[in-house]
Amino acid sequence: MSMRRIPVFGGLIAMALMITACTVPADFSEPATSEPKLKVIATTTIVGDVVRQVGGDAIDLSVILPVGGDPHSYQATPGDLARVAEADVVFVNGVGLELFLDSLIENTAGQARVVSVSEGIPLRVFAGDHDRDDDNHGDEDDEDDHDHEYDPHVWFDPTLVKVWVENISTVLSELDGANASLYQENARKYTIELEILDQWITAEVAKIPAANRLLVMDHRVTGYFSNRYGFKEVGALIPAFSTLAEPSGRELAELVDVIADLNIKAIFVSEAVSPSLAERIAEDTGTQVVFIYHGSLSEADGAAATYLDFMRYNVAAITNALK
Repeated sequence: MSMRRIPVFGGLIAMALMITACTVPADFSEPATSEPKLKVIATTTIVGDVVRQVGGDAIDLSVILPVGGDPHSYQATPGDLARVAEADVVFVNGVGLELFLDSLIENTAGQARVVSVSEGIPLRVFAGDHDRDDDNHGDEDDEDDHDHEYDPHVWFDPTLVKVWVENISTVLSELDGANASLYQENARKYTIELEILDQWITAEVAKIPAANRLLVMDHRVTGYFSNRYGFKEVGALIPAFSTLAEPSGRELAELVDVIADLNIKAIFVSEAVSPSLAERIAEDTGTQVVFIYHGSLSEADGAAATYLDFMRYNVAAITNALK
């Protein structure tokens, strides 16, 4: 059985039109001055897109990870070193996601401010197969000490990405006061788009019977999504938040039993993980393998060119597979 990408948008023209009508169009105002633009770095394509929505044309933005890059396993390049050394600010997801970042910062002579866009978000404690919620608002020091304790995949809940937007707007406004009103207005507009997205996801999830809202992933990435929209993540090929972990034979055998016992309809995998293991499990259990995006956007002409597209694609894929 080969992994297939379900054509999630086929037959959903009316839905797409509704979203287009409700979405606030991107309309970046002109920068207030002709001074050199802030040199801004984002670590991932997802963080980069949100930074772009807030900064617009007033910033000079560069993204470290390429499209399809896995933040868990990425190795920094000499080019990354040079860009960070020249940057005014580096926006990171934080919560231990960017394993390459510490050495990258240590080996640059620049004075870039490093900002975790996830600062202030209530983080989920990751404890292997026994996840639980936690009201910790992990600051930078806590994140350094507990890289493997908290779940970093906060972007799967657009209401948490609103915190990203606020953090980005605040920092850009502090560094570039002349364009503060532009950043704040862009942030306001994009926050409305995130609220519309959240409402749309809620409506789409309502199409899935409650008994079918069970997720098996390639690794533990949908905890925040599940908490927000009433799913239960019942298993993962890699029972960890990082793609660098490896499952044991016992863990895979237990997963096969879970899929069979709960009549799981799909295993959701991304490009960051080899599909061969998922395909083998799917053949053994008679389920299907469905592609979704995890830690990266697609190319500009792809189905997940922006964060909003990323979430719409994933939700449509999940809804089509489970309803």
